[in-house]
Amino acid sequence: MTTDTNLRVLAAARDAWLAAGAFRLRRDRYKRYTYGDQWSDIIADSSGRCAAEADLIAESGRKPLTNNMIRQIVKIVIGRYRSACRDENIYAADKPSRRYVGDNALLELDCRMLEEFLISGCAVQRIAVEKRRGVERLWIDNVDPRTFFVNSFKDPRGNDIELIGMLHDMSFPEIVARFAGGKRGRAAALARSYAVASGDADFYPTALLGEAACDATDFFNAPAGRCRAIETWTLDCRRSTSRSIDFVWQCRWFTPDGALLASYDSPYPHGSHPFAIKLYPLTDGEVHSFVEDVIDQQRCINRMIVLIDHIIGSSAKGVLLFPQDQKPKEVDWKEVADTWSRSNGVIPITGAGSQLPQQVVTSSADCGAYQLLALQMKLFDNISGVGDVIAGRNISPSTGNALYESQLRNSTIGLADLIDSFAAFRNERDRKAEKSQ
Repeated sequence: MTTDTNLRVLAAARDAWLAAGAFRLRRDRYKRYTYGDQWSDIIADSSGRCAAEADLIAESGRKPLTNNMIRQIVKIVIGRYRSACRDENIYAADKPSRRYVGDNALLELDCRMLEEFLISGCAVQRIAVEKRRGVERLWIDNVDPRTFFVNSFKDPRGNDIELIGMLHDMSFPEIVARFAGGKRGRAAALARSYAVASGDADFYPTALLGEAACDATDFFNAPAGRCRAIETWTLDCRRSTSRSIDFVWQCRWFTPDGALLASYDSPYPHGSHPFAIKLYPLTDGEVHSFVEDVIDQQRCINRMIVLIDHIIGSSAKGVLLFPQDQKPKEVDWKEVADTWSRSNGVIPITGAGSQLPQQVVTSSADCGAYQLLALQMKLFDNISGVGDVIAGRNISPSTGNALYESQLRNSTIGLADLIDSFAAFRNERDRKAEKSQ
């Protein structure tokens, strides 16, 4: 394979990673909302000045309060998944073909993968037979969407995928163990290559940076102390001896400067790349996650809580109106205030005025904010599909087991498509795992 061909593959991988930039930004926002950072969106105030929403709220004299409903429903869905897996014995490693289950702590991996799937709508795992720290066996790893790339595709089954891969950040000893082949000269060349890569802007091939040089550098750069290796898989066509065209998945590993670390055809019996992937729902190639559906409702709930807190904070709560002509001369105002704040206190008055002291308490219950908050909470449950029955809340003691199970089945209809899509992802992973051993 020529150097030009390899560079074209690396450039295509870079372009695929850059094309997912908008997806990564949305995922970062959804992740922030899921884990409680819900006031960092940049918005414009009435004068057009842009700032973080939390800063604008604070400048108005209010507190940016958060009632994180998203995290709760994500935990509920994952809890229901764990419960269903336990009841159906899905992760039992009682078959020889599924001995990889226990070795890879698959239930824990899948629960974390489901969490990612709920947040971003993206589930990717890598299934490969590799030697790691002296042990060669089948490894299954969750893939961070920030390091993953794939060509634009629209088939939910992934049959139109022709380029796929990921970015690896390894220690240098691991780079040597994987790619030096036990040769000292090769190890020395790798050492020189990665030593230059650290901090040298001229190291990266100009032809691969292009106009988006800043973003492209992120594609090539590893965190401090790590070495970036770029794994690409392409569906290549070749002519066989009978002059027919065969399609073969070929793997190439690159250094950041475009040098080829390794190249080989798919070694797996399934003949494909080692990734299981599911993007949800992939309508016209688009990804729209579970969390995305409830972002606006979460924002409304937070704003209503801030509004109610502001109303309560600015309302009169037990203010004492004390006419000056009712205060005896021998009593000072501090004594009046101290006595009023104590139970069973006695405050003397002159009785000379026409108006007696009175306490003022303003009720904020009639402002409608509480009713609107209750409505938003109800809408949140309806939109997310996670209601009281799924969450195990407000279940009447008189509800029989059969009725409860029926209610539970009916209440999970809204989540069935998402959960079944994740099950299809899991089945594809299992298929590749069983054929890779």
